[in-house]
Amino acid sequence: MKAVVFDKELKIDNDYKKPIPKKGEALIKISLAGICNTDFEITKGYMGYKGILGHEFVGVVEEINDDDKSLLGKRVVGEISNACENCEMCHRGLQRHCTNRETIGIWRKDGCFAEYLTWTIKDLLEVPENVSDEQAVFTEPLAAGLEILEQLHIQPIEKLIILGDGKLGLTTALALNACNIDVTLVGKHENKLEIAKNQGVKTILLNDFEIKKEWDFVVEATGSVSGFETALALTKPRGTLILKSTVAASKEFNLSPIVIDEIRVQGSRCGRFAPALRLLKSEKVDFKPLISGIYSIDEAIKAFDRNKEKDSIKVLIKF
Repeated sequence: MKAVVFDKELKIDNDYKKPIPKKGEALIKISLAGICNTDFEITKGYMGYKGILGHEFVGVVEEINDDDKSLLGKRVVGEISNACENCEMCHRGLQRHCTNRETIGIWRKDGCFAEYLTWTIKDLLEVPENVSDEQAVFTEPLAAGLEILEQLHIQPIEKLIILGDGKLGLTTALALNACNIDVTLVGKHENKLEIAKNQGVKTILLNDFEIKKEWDFVVEATGSVSGFETALALTKPRGTLILKSTVAASKEFNLSPIVIDEIRVQGSRCGRFAPALRLLKSEKVDFKPLISGIYSIDEAIKAFDRNKEKDSIKVLIKF
């Protein structure tokens, strides 16, 4: 089968061995997959991963190695991690932090940038009929945005601001706005902010933005040290700073406001897929304007190059 493989370099392998589902697994014919910044970071050495990239997908189940055949022929998306169900984290209901987990295209498991993927049946969810492939492929980033509501109780009178108008900030803004949270998105790019504005999100250009310590919740989605410092400066005393991006510090920065203002810092990573699919089914969010290009698997290298461009938001690979 054709696959996009990383092993010291990114390449298209036209003769990669087609996977065979183990007991409890399904064989999925991939229809559409999305390039994430994590995929790009892996090509720079993140996690030391080698193999097929990709973890955001929608596809059709062609084979099941299990007594339960209910998903056969169904269109599905998949939670990105398979938990062991036996470790301390799993016993505490924290399967996303399982110490023995496999993660599609990131850790110990080939990814979805291929014609076929095998994955555990328990981690697959059927896509509602009214949700297109172009919408369904956003389930994973949408779930990540919604995880904030799983972690924190945001009251109707409280205000939340998101820094960063990339795919992470935009997706989080659309997700929370659809859940009736008072959301403001700050960014540098008028065209990206316009996407959020058209769906009812309040937006402000960074150059027009006045920094005041008046926000109950601040989401850092820029991935930069300067973004973290700005987020800290916006969080009111006893407010909550939510880290949605991994800030790789290249310089020293002052953390004393966290102590002085008694700020809560909340890390936030992956979310549950079921709530994301329900939101997509409701048609309260439209992710199609975020799509910057759709490429065939034969054009996957071009797709990665497009993903690097500053005006790019979400690049998809079609199979």
